[in-house]
This record gives sequence, C-alpha cells and structure tokens, in this order.
Amino acid sequence: MAIQNRDSFLDSLAANLGRPRRTQGIERPKWSVSPQFEVLNQASKDELIDVLKKQCEVIHTDFKRTDRTDLVKVLRETIEGYNGKVIVASSDSRNEEYGLDNFYKSAAEDFDVHLWDETMWKENQVFAERADVGITFSDITLAESGTVTLFNNKYNGRSISLMPRTYIAIIPKHTIVPRMTQATRQLHEAHISGNAVSSCVSFVTGPSNSADIEMNLIVGVHGPVEVTYIVVDD
Repeated sequence: MAIQNRDSFLDSLAANLGRPRRTQGIERPKWSVSPQFEVLNQASKDELIDVLKKQCEVIHTDFKRTDRTDLVKVLRETIEGYNGKVIVASSDSRNEEYGLDNFYKSAAEDFDVHLWDETMWKENQVFAERADVGITFSDITLAESGTVTLFNNKYNGRSISLMPRTYIAIIPKHTIVPRMTQATRQLHEAHISGNAVSSCVSFVTGPSNSADIEMNLIVGVHGPVEVTYIVVDD
C-alpha cells in the first residue's frame, strides 16, 4: 500500500517545529535495559499454550485444543454449542490447508454459510450483521494477554470478528508468541524486508468488554458476547 503525501506532511511538521526536516544522521536509541523482550522469552510453545489457556479464563473466553484431523469436528461442536445457524468466515488460503474448504461446503446443508467475498463489498457487512458466528484464523497470537492478531484484508474483513453474536478464532500453534513485543517486531521486520503488511491489523482479546460505567463489567457492548479459541497443533 503506497503512502500518500508523506514528504509534504513531514516538511510541514518540521516547519511548525521551527527547524528544517531531518533526513540524515538519525539513529534509533539503544536502551540500557529492554525488559519487554525478557518476559516468557525462554518458554516453549507448549508452555505458551498453558499461559494462553490460563489467560482465557481471565478474559471470559472458551479454550479448546485439537489437531488438524479433529479440527472440523471441534469446530462443528463449537458452532452447535453456540446454536449457530448463520456463519460468516474469511476466505483465507489456510481454509484449504486445514480442511475447512470442504467443511464450509458440506456445512451449507445445516448452516447458512458466507465466505468473505472481495467483490461483494457492502453485502459482506450486511451478512456479518445478521450472523450468529464469525470464524477467522489468528495470524499472531499473544499468550500473555490472550490476544489474537488479525491481518484484515479483502479476504478477511474486520466485520467477521466484530459483528456476529459469537466469534471463533482458529489458532495454529506456530502463531503463538509471548506478548505484544514479538507481534510488533514481526510486523516491523516484514515491513523492513519489503513484504506487504496489512493496512488494518486488529488485536482482539476475547469477547467485547467494558467497565466504563461504575466499574461494572459488561460483556457484549460493541462486539461478540462469546468467544472460543481453538488451538491447532501443527
């Protein structure tokens, strides 16, 4: 995605600061301590899964673990547990890899299924508004906070995790990292390497929660009221 008007914006900003714009001689500071990189940095993937599972209890999120062989079975059980009838899911390339393409096709006999279609624009959102269940893959999963990172794009609209009554995140084991530090580093390194980075990255931590009013926790104020994480062993 191209950045528009960057130079003129930075020139204007520098002028308002009363100095010329600096384009050379700028070095990133080196901090004497970096505790953000130390938290859980020695933990194995299985240990991180244990951290994630425990955090799910804190954020009111159901946690399940399976392998690729039983993923479809667990996914169907979860949908039925939500009494889901209308499903919206991403058109993720991993659908085929994890056996979900065939599931979505066969599930059309029991559910109203819509895969995000980049040619349908507003119709995708209208369907998501009436969906019982939204399903996406997690691109990076933060064990410490119980957060799934979603790279939203034309195949994976933000509405999928936001508008349906319930939400299911499929978490490949290899996507699990300790915390936000590693997620932002992955995004930074991808950008530096010249790889495309989504213009919209969503960090979703369990169901919608708000305690703004008298510190009373209310679930489902501006998003799904129930969420399930399904960790899939690689």
